[in-house]
Amino acid sequence: MRFRLLLTIFIALLGSAAAQPAKRNSAAPAAKPAAPTSAGSRRQFVIDVVHSAVALPQPDSADRLRVLAAATQVIAPLDSKYARQLAREGLQLEGELIRSGQQPPASIMATGQVDCASAAEFVASIPATAVATAEQSLIGAITACSKQALGPAQLTLSDALKQNESAPRALLAAIDAAGVKSRWSEDAFESQFSSLPKDYESELPRAPEFAALYQQVAPAAPRDAARKAGLEFLDWLSKLPEGGERNLAINAVTDTMQHVLGADDYADALAGDVIARDVADLAGQPGEIKPAEEESVSVLEAMTNPQEDRSEGLAALPASQRARQAAAYAFAANQAGDRKLADRYLDTAFSSADETWRDRAQQKNAVAIVQEVSDAAAQVDPVAALHRSQGLQDPTAQAVSMLSVARVVLGQAR
Repeated sequence: MRFRLLLTIFIALLGSAAAQPAKRNSAAPAAKPAAPTSAGSRRQFVIDVVHSAVALPQPDSADRLRVLAAATQVIAPLDSKYARQLAREGLQLEGELIRSGQQPPASIMATGQVDCASAAEFVASIPATAVATAEQSLIGAITACSKQALGPAQLTLSDALKQNESAPRALLAAIDAAGVKSRWSEDAFESQFSSLPKDYESELPRAPEFAALYQQVAPAAPRDAARKAGLEFLDWLSKLPEGGERNLAINAVTDTMQHVLGADDYADALAGDVIARDVADLAGQPGEIKPAEEESVSVLEAMTNPQEDRSEGLAALPASQRARQAAAYAFAANQAGDRKLADRYLDTAFSSADETWRDRAQQKNAVAIVQEVSDAAAQVDPVAALHRSQGLQDPTAQAVSMLSVARVVLGQAR
């Protein structure tokens, strides 16, 4: 998230010399453990926090997987045995979610803590009809364990193509691992563009992914295969709604076809396919992938007159924006040496994060907001931040927040 990046930049610019001695937080409990100061105490703090976060109940499987994935990444540098234990539980949940048709909110494969034999078994268990929801998991397994997981992945992806199911990013990962010129890769490339998905209205966001597959593989494919796949892709793009993603894909496939076929063969190919030719004529239009809309939060504003109390202005903001802006103000106030004001802002940030979490069915970035608020609080005082994390109403929100605090402290311990 942009706020977290800017926060890191400001920490680097200001340095620890800018921080003043912390004033007592009247809102925090009277008795608190001492803040970890040495590298050893920070590591122990992280270990204790991760164990406490994982112990919290998450009845929802997706929430549990999210917590396990985060906990595994945080604890791995400190306790690899425990990390692998968490990864085993997470892998089981990830598989259950995929087989039930749900999109996992995180992939335990990305943690690097799954042994390759388990990764291969996991890939083999993925139904062909679920490759789209399992795409990130497949990529993680192929990337981390290509020797063991590639074979099962190839079988799964081939079966999916026969059923008109697509996972272009995972297919590209498998082709890279198998070798672009392998027989399987050539067959998979041809099959993919002969069996593109038919739900055209919903496929616009994935058009650039299919284009990336074509761009990467077509130059090494047989010329006839590259020509045929390019025309099939252009025909498919003609059925998609207009949009920046479609323009990107058209630009990519036409550029690649011209490079692979040469000007004369490219013109000859289009001459025999009126639909493809009409789509190719659209090449050159600006294409873009619209980023998700993000609420405006100004760290620069927060650093201007950081000791000015802006609490009144926060009250008018939506809960999610209020949480993030209050966290930015808290960081700035603490850097200016006003711990009391920073604590006041953090009270607002955490209560607003709680409010956002309660509405997370509609507020899709609730997890990221809790993480950002917790990151800022940990920069002010990790022990006080942990107490605030434990005060959140939902156990999953508590765990997400605690792990964010632990991640910040782990960075300080290195």
